Amino acid sequence: MTPEDVQPQEPQPKGMSEGARIAGVFFEPGKTFEDIARRPTWVVPMVLLIVLVVVLMALFSQRVGWERMIRHQFELSSRAAQMDAEARERAIQMQARFTPPFAYGGAILGIPIVDLVWAALLFGIVKGLMSATVRYKQVFCAICWAGMPGLISTILAMVVLFLKNPDDYNLQNPLVFNPGAFMDPTTSSKFVYSLASSLDLFVFWMMILIGIGLKAAGGKTLSTGGAMAAVFVPWVIWTLCKAALAGVLG
Repeated sequence: MTPEDVQPQEPQPKGMSEGARIAGVFFEPGKTFEDIARRPTWVVPMVLLIVLVVVLMALFSQRVGWERMIRHQFELSSRAAQMDAEARERAIQMQARFTPPFAYGGAILGIPIVDLVWAALLFGIVKGLMSATVRYKQVFCAICWAGMPGLISTILAMVVLFLKNPDDYNLQNPLVFNPGAFMDPTTSSKFVYSLASSLDLFVFWMMILIGIGLKAAGGKTLSTGGAMAAVFVPWVIWTLCKAALAGVLG
């Protein structure tokens, strides 16, 4: 074999850095999720989101306080209105004691658990039902990176926390990017309020990014429409069930 017979290998394109991926999710999502599909990683987006949410919880605890939030929730509950004053106060104090650990635990453990379950569901849909050639790690990492808009919404929630009267701050829906933010939860139907609050700009943004990530992972074996359907159909079912439950519990 002569040197002329040896064909030089084409240089492999260099992958994006984690910092470039963060920016790319916002400005070049197609290219970025293709890179994520080739080299799936999840630590950086997961840690960033958890840290910011924990910071928000800590700031909320100092400025608003968990007991104030729980009292406000009891004021909105038709079930709580049927309780006598002593029983209601005991319930408030008990929830005020246990809510902070659950809130921080929800950030530290809940975010990765939800992502893992969500990834398992989507993997089952695109792999099992749509026969797309994807790996579970690709789906999971796409979901983690698609959560980057959550960084923006969390930072905005911190800003609103210091601009708004603590009595008016709603930790569950602090921003005005969904119809529920313009509704009065005390007079609105619980079903309608829950449904309206779910129609959130940041939620739609993240789901579209997940769809782009699924398409990048599936390549030619998964259409764009199929990827988006795999994301949005389960979300619609979940949203309707959650709103129905809110309507029943009142």
